[in-house]
Amino acid sequence: MPGHIGKWFASDYNFHHLYPLYIQALAQKHWTPLKVVASASKFLAADPGVKILDIGSGPGKFCLAGAYYNPNSFFYGIEQRIDLIRYATIAKEMVGLDNITFMHGNMMEVDFTQYDHFYFFNSFYENLPGTYKIDDKLTYSRNLYNQYHRYLYQQLEKMPAGTKLATYHCDEEDAPNGYHIVGTDIDHLLKFWVKV
Repeated sequence: MPGHIGKWFASDYNFHHLYPLYIQALAQKHWTPLKVVASASKFLAADPGVKILDIGSGPGKFCLAGAYYNPNSFFYGIEQRIDLIRYATIAKEMVGLDNITFMHGNMMEVDFTQYDHFYFFNSFYENLPGTYKIDDKLTYSRNLYNQYHRYLYQQLEKMPAGTKLATYHCDEEDAPNGYHIVGTDIDHLLKFWVKV
């Protein structure tokens, strides 16, 4: 892998320069820090060749950094904002990694059984009243928040034993029955789960 790629992953500051200023401005509240990506992706990509889905992938930071840190695994991001998919795709071309796929669509259109493990940074949270929104392009509601969580639970419950889930800034009730915490990191904000 060419050495110049590593400059983007040397710091969050460097990485955010893959994006225009208004995307950079959202980073502190909405995009996963690189130290979290490094820890979560190491857990999820422990076996070579696994397919990891980022649920609500935004401009692709988790997938891009995860793919860089774990070149023998495959990272997929599902995101409903087409502009963020566009910026994620441009960033992917800039870093030159090919073990990443970005998909435009709603998480409820995804069959989780096509993937091995999952990353979730509370991407439904902005549907709750009084929360910081990425933009005003979507409809937000508590009903959507509940609907998305039900679908997430249903899909994760279909997965076989051994399925891994990494959650960041999520409560313990954000994982369905059958998933048990096997570790935490980043002041317990990052939780590692395995289905038994």
